[in-house]
Amino acid sequence: MLPALSEFEIRYEKVGHLLADPAVIARQAEWRQLAREHRRLEEVLKAYGEYRDAVRRRDDTRQLGKETTDEELRALAEAELPDLDRECVVRESRLKALLVPRDPADDKNVIVEIRAGTGGEEAALFAADLYRMYSRFAERKGWRGELLSSNPTGVGGFKEVIFMIQGHRAFSHLKHERGVHRVQRVPSTEASGRIHTSTATVAVLPEAEEVEVTIAPDELAIETFCASGPGGQHVNKTESAVRITHLPTGLVVSCQDEKSQHKNKERALKVLRARLLEAASKRQDEEQARARRAQVGSGERSEKIRTYNFPDSRITDHRLKQTWHKLDAIMQGELDPLIEAMMAREEAERLARATTPA
Repeated sequence: MLPALSEFEIRYEKVGHLLADPAVIARQAEWRQLAREHRRLEEVLKAYGEYRDAVRRRDDTRQLGKETTDEELRALAEAELPDLDRECVVRESRLKALLVPRDPADDKNVIVEIRAGTGGEEAALFAADLYRMYSRFAERKGWRGELLSSNPTGVGGFKEVIFMIQGHRAFSHLKHERGVHRVQRVPSTEASGRIHTSTATVAVLPEAEEVEVTIAPDELAIETFCASGPGGQHVNKTESAVRITHLPTGLVVSCQDEKSQHKNKERALKVLRARLLEAASKRQDEEQARARRAQVGSGERSEKIRTYNFPDSRITDHRLKQTWHKLDAIMQGELDPLIEAMMAREEAERLARATTPA
């Protein structure tokens, strides 16, 4: 472990110098990649310092217990040792987890797509609830959210909503949210008080940077049209909405939320790059993707991952087979217990794979 960590220290210093290089700063895509690497190296070195400090305190306490002639002091040292041993184990496990190769997309920003599933208007309202839940979670983390595209209904729901979340390791936190989310509750329009079951689909994509996905101008068919939907003086009067078709793949992305045609085009291109990156990744390592689905959940959009039961104020994650009873708080963005449980499971599986002989 020690030689590897000395290499981490050397690389950390080198990346720090590169980040201050004006030539690198001018190449924004490269600079962002280096900044993410610098944060990861810093995380590893901090964990190593905490592990080394824990080992030192444990060894000093053990040595004190052996050398002291004071019986009371020896007893205190021996009483502290079990806790110090446990701390060393925890710190070592954390350090090993950071050293094990992880998903290369973990440090990226994320694009989240939510679509209403079965359940009509109630499904659209649930899609809006999920959008607010993730937006508030991002706010609590100090991350930045940006609405990219939406297809609202007349009563406050969304047939579809696409948004970006920018923040440190955003994809690593949110990637396990992909799948079908099921809600059980009494709709506001239900006079008899009968509980309905509806669904919404969540797709989570790492943001693709221009350096990763190159799109030639002649590969795009760009159309402009009048925006449609509720409100706004620009609606149906100016051709501010943009539809982009990627000719080689047939992928189509539309955006009409901004009054500016330029901003709509910019946002549509972000979504298109993310979708192309996802498709390319699937083609490049289909075997690894199959294995990963078995390890951390398939991520397929048809997979039911979670049930939100409003009458009983409980939320159940079917992958973890675990239930929480603070539904109101979770819907307000307090998602940390659920997300941390999934991240812990993934970390444990990565460690198990790394330590299991081939």
